[in-house]
Amino acid sequence: MASSLWFHVDMDAFYAAVEQRENPEYRGKPLIIGGNPDSRGVVSTASYEARKFGVRSAMPTSQAKRLCPQGIFIFPRMERYVLESQRIMKLFTNFTPEIFQVSIDEAFLNMTGTERIFGSPNEGARKIKKVVLQETGLTISVGIGSSKLIAKIASGYQKPDGLTWIPLGEEESFIDKLSIRDLWGVGQKTQQRLAELNINSVQILKSLDLLKLERIFGPRTGEYLYKVSRGIDPGIYTGVTKSHSISNETTFSRDISDPETIRQVLLELSHSILFRLRDEKKESRVLVLKLRYSNFSTTTVQEALDHAFRSLEETHKIALVLLSRRWNGREPLRLIGLGFSQIVPDQGKFQGELFAEDAGDLRRKKVEHTVITLRKRFSKEIIQKGSLMKKDLPDRSPRPKE
Repeated sequence: MASSLWFHVDMDAFYAAVEQRENPEYRGKPLIIGGNPDSRGVVSTASYEARKFGVRSAMPTSQAKRLCPQGIFIFPRMERYVLESQRIMKLFTNFTPEIFQVSIDEAFLNMTGTERIFGSPNEGARKIKKVVLQETGLTISVGIGSSKLIAKIASGYQKPDGLTWIPLGEEESFIDKLSIRDLWGVGQKTQQRLAELNINSVQILKSLDLLKLERIFGPRTGEYLYKVSRGIDPGIYTGVTKSHSISNETTFSRDISDPETIRQVLLELSHSILFRLRDEKKESRVLVLKLRYSNFSTTTVQEALDHAFRSLEETHKIALVLLSRRWNGREPLRLIGLGFSQIVPDQGKFQGELFAEDAGDLRRKKVEHTVITLRKRFSKEIIQKGSLMKKDLPDRSPRPKE
């Protein structure tokens, strides 16, 4: 049986790249997507020019300004980025029918058996990169491997505009070259625990047997560390859920109280959990908001609808309602979480309800249609080709906050 061949495609500094392409005055300059640096906001994306100064995603915009005082700060335009993402994902359908989109700016392509059509893995990746650059003016990085894990790690190995192929049989030697912080799925808390135990390299981690890792970290994390340190895919992005809830949260390195930033974070969290809900073919009518304040006290609040959540618009709207119940608009927040609970199998009514006549004004419906089409069309199922929207949204040039 032939081995699998996976490409992981990752758009380089996606939000910033779109803005630099559409606004010549931003090109070659440190561009920071995240809003007003004088408020308690956070960075969504930074251009590579800004990253040279140490600016990173999730960093407070005030800190980014100190590191890069000459940076250009603008608010994100999620609607525009979603449309551009849809355009790029459409290009990938020319290379494979199996596309598993995992976020607005990254996807896995199952390229197994395509060598006779596109040549070697490197040749196929170069063709994909060339098409995206010619059609959109944007660069992507591609990682190639026999599993999603290896492809995911490889795509970040030579960014930006990277191409890294790890042939079958060379997975473990590739992992050996990495630092522990480069291992996908090994978060900061686990890294800190490893450092406390003087496990500061992949080689040392790999020297520990499975039983010892499970005793230290528990069965689930221990098994994960054992496999990932050896280049074995533990089953990332399988689409199988073992929980009765789907949630995501953002912890800020510094407490924030800027309303615009908090609304933006909730929008991004709404994207994330709704995508996962649809991707796992589940539905829910209960949305839960979690807030942690600067004094580390934590509160949760939820809202149950009389129907399953149908759209991004609806999810974000209810999230803002829940926010208003637990946040006074001034108190600094340390963490924001959003999730669906009481998950049940999809009843198949999502599409029919989504585009009802009372869905709102035309512009909002076009945006929502685009988002859901994007999430649905590029889920972890075999993808059929479809047409793009005939008309784009009216463009809006970003404006720095005064």
